[in-house]
Amino acid sequence: MIIRDEMQSDIDAITEVTAAAFATQPHSQQTEHFIIKALRAAQALTVSLVAEVDGKVVGHVAFSPVTLSDGSEPWYGLGPVSVLPAHQRQGIGTALVKAGLVRLQARGAQGCVLVGDPGYYERFGFRSRPELRHEGVPPENLLALAWGTQRPRGEVAFHPGFWVTE
Repeated sequence: MIIRDEMQSDIDAITEVTAAAFATQPHSQQTEHFIIKALRAAQALTVSLVAEVDGKVVGHVAFSPVTLSDGSEPWYGLGPVSVLPAHQRQGIGTALVKAGLVRLQARGAQGCVLVGDPGYYERFGFRSRPELRHEGVPPENLLALAWGTQRPRGEVAFHPGFWVTE
């Protein structure tokens, strides 16, 4: 498996991987591929990595800037992370997330937030932070990982691309 930055020639494959990965997920509205498209169009994909197996893109992860109401910066949001169903549970998603977090740290990021399953994301150091909130998200599913001494608090705002539906 190779983890690398996305290239222009990967865009269609990323769309296909993302749509397939979320097609049967009950917590999804199946708009994740539209989110990536919107983030890319807004030049808000700070880190966009693909996983390639035998020359084929089988996974993708996106990181984009977030705004924290207390003014803490630079912080980023993780997601979506996608792996083709036939390649899931093989460590590809884990490798993508780890590689992306390393790249964020190298860029000077102070932290990363996401909305997701604590059972999955705690392995990377993400934790529920009661001092952070996002409207409509249960506190146990808003997870953060801080690298600096900042301990942000308040409302987390993801890029508007997260609300596109097509």
